Amino acid sequence: MSNKTALITGATGLLGRRVVQAFKDGDWKVKGTGYSRADGASILKVDLLKEDQVTATLDEVKPQVVVHCAANRFPDVCDKDPRAARAINVEATRMLASLCAARNILLIYISTDYVFPGKPGDAPYEADAKPQPTNLYGQTKLDGEHVVLDEYQKAGKAGLGVVLRVPVLYGDAEVPSESAVNVLMDTVWKAQEPGAKIKMDHWALRYPTNTDDVGRVCRDIAAKYLESNDPSKLPHILQFSSEDKYTKYEICQVFGEIMGLSVANIEPNTEGNDPNAAVQRPYDCHLSTKALKDIGIDVSTQDFTGWWRWKVKAFRK
Repeated sequence: MSNKTALITGATGLLGRRVVQAFKDGDWKVKGTGYSRADGASILKVDLLKEDQVTATLDEVKPQVVVHCAANRFPDVCDKDPRAARAINVEATRMLASLCAARNILLIYISTDYVFPGKPGDAPYEADAKPQPTNLYGQTKLDGEHVVLDEYQKAGKAGLGVVLRVPVLYGDAEVPSESAVNVLMDTVWKAQEPGAKIKMDHWALRYPTNTDDVGRVCRDIAAKYLESNDPSKLPHILQFSSEDKYTKYEICQVFGEIMGLSVANIEPNTEGNDPNAAVQRPYDCHLSTKALKDIGIDVSTQDFTGWWRWKVKAFRK
């Protein structure tokens, strides 16, 4: 067993589970934190809003790297309870960054493509492009980026606080609603019901990225930054994304084709954002992966259709 230890927050979630597995596959010792789904053994029950619990966990586990996956990551939920969203996405992140910086721990903060406005013609966005979120979720994640970089700068540890932006994710889910992509398989099944009529967005472009790939990239970033003699010379903001491009309606079409199900009852909606909607979503936030490539990290991803064929055992003869 390696003498390298990783601590993963949000380890019971869609992404966190696969980040844990990726580090295990790389022969790291791994501990995770969770809350409602923590088992108290491999997943420690930690309230990330309570400094004493976070401090005790860091001092007990003594990780070289923390990957901060825990977040309020659903835009609609953030909008309904802004205070709770800021508490976990910003204030808990600030506290974690401060405690990690004081202990010389590398922190990889998982952020989002929603920090960008996603206006037609703007994408792909480089890591140093100007952020301009269109909704509260994106703003809280951007504020989280700022507090990570600020806390490490204040501690004189710039380079040990790293932001990794990712787009919409899919992968092994405990329930389909964990992922805005996986849940569309449910939609395709619901469309089989007699008289069903479902409107589906056919405007915004998405780049669904597999959680296993993100986990592997987190592990590769950890190795690269911990092996560096001067991580302050490495990029402080990185981005990872698949190049597979779909609207939600097109994802439903892919699922229908894989499963041999009709999508005739799903109606494409090309109208874009409803100006009166509480949450405004960007059109195209495609992330450039150039910063990762420049430091020698593999940015290849699993093929979207191929992974889903494997997942549902829909192999072609």
